[in-house]
Amino acid sequence: MAIQQLGFLTPGNYTDTDPFTGLEQSLQLFQQGEDLGYDHAWVRQRHLERAVSSASVFLGAASQRTHRIALGTAVIQMGYENPFRLAEDLATVDVLSRGRLHVGLSAGAPPYGPLLGERFLDGDAKDVDYSHQRVVRLRGNLQGGWIGDETALIPSPAGPQRARLHPWAPGLAQRLWYGGGSRRSVEWASRNGFHLLLGNINTGESSDDFYATQCGHVALFQQHWTADYTPRIALGRVIVPLDSADAATRQRYRAYAEGRKARTLQPQGERRTLFAPDLVGSSDEILEQLRKDPVLPLVRELRLELPYDFAPQDYAQILYDVVRSIAPELGWRPTAESSPPVLEPVI
Repeated sequence: MAIQQLGFLTPGNYTDTDPFTGLEQSLQLFQQGEDLGYDHAWVRQRHLERAVSSASVFLGAASQRTHRIALGTAVIQMGYENPFRLAEDLATVDVLSRGRLHVGLSAGAPPYGPLLGERFLDGDAKDVDYSHQRVVRLRGNLQGGWIGDETALIPSPAGPQRARLHPWAPGLAQRLWYGGGSRRSVEWASRNGFHLLLGNINTGESSDDFYATQCGHVALFQQHWTADYTPRIALGRVIVPLDSADAATRQRYRAYAEGRKARTLQPQGERRTLFAPDLVGSSDEILEQLRKDPVLPLVRELRLELPYDFAPQDYAQILYDVVRSIAPELGWRPTAESSPPVLEPVI
C-alpha cells in the first residue's frame, strides 16, 4: 500500500532566554513544509518544558502563515484541559485555518498534577474524572449543538442569542485523533470514532516485539470501527536522512541514534514500554529499513517525528531529503497544487 499522506511532527523547542526565536523558527518550519509539499504539519504539546505548551495558540499563528497544509496537535493531554474552554480555542483555530485543523488527544490524569498542586488543581484530584469520558466531552462541545432549551438565552450587545459554543467549526469533530499505544486505548479510539495516531512507542502487553505489537493495534483498530466516516491511521517514525548533511552533522546524527539504541533492545519499566529504532542513515539505508517495517504497508499516512533540540537547519535538511529521496520511493506524490519547488536545504 502506497503512502498517500506525508506529514512531520516538531517539538517546537526553544531556549529559556529566547523563546521567541525558537517559536518563530518552528512557524517557519511549517512554512517550509508547506513549500516542500508536505500534507500535514504537527506540533507536540508539552508542559513544564521548553516546548509548545499551548498547541492551539501556536497553530492559530501557523494558520496565518500557511495556506494549504493541514495543522495538527499530537497530543493534547486532556487531564490538563477544560473540555469546554479547549473546544472554544480549537474551534477558533479551525475557523482561522479554514478547516485545516486535526486534533490529537490522550486521556488520563495530568502527570505533573501533584507537582503543580494548587497552581493547577482545584480541590482533590481524586474527585476529577480523567477518563476517556473527558475526551468525549470535548467532542460533544465541538459538535455545535444548542446548549439548554430555547429559553437559555445569552444577553449580548447584539441582542439575545441562544447558547452554543462559538465559533462553530463544522467538521472538526470528525478530525479528532487519539494517541494509541495499548490495546485498550486503540480499541476505545476505534469504537468511539477517533482516528488513530501511532508512533515509535507502545506497550508490550503480550510481546517483546515492537512491530508485532503495533501490527496487532492496527488490526484491532480496523476491527472495531463503526463510525460513518472513513477511519484514518497515521504512523510516526523517527527518520533522519544524511544525504545533504555535512560530515560533522552526519556524525552528530549517528551519535544521537546510538545514544537511544539501548532502549529499543528490550521492554522498559513496569509498563513494558517498547521503542522502535530511529532510522538514521542515507536515504537508501532508510528505505531498506522502511521496506522491512511490517506496519508501513498497513497504513496510508506517514509522519516524520523530528528529534528534540535539533537546529533549524537540521530540520530543514531532514524535511528536504525525505521529500526528495525517500517519500517518492514509498509511493507518495504531492498534490498538483502543492508540488514542491526545487529547493536547496538550509545547511
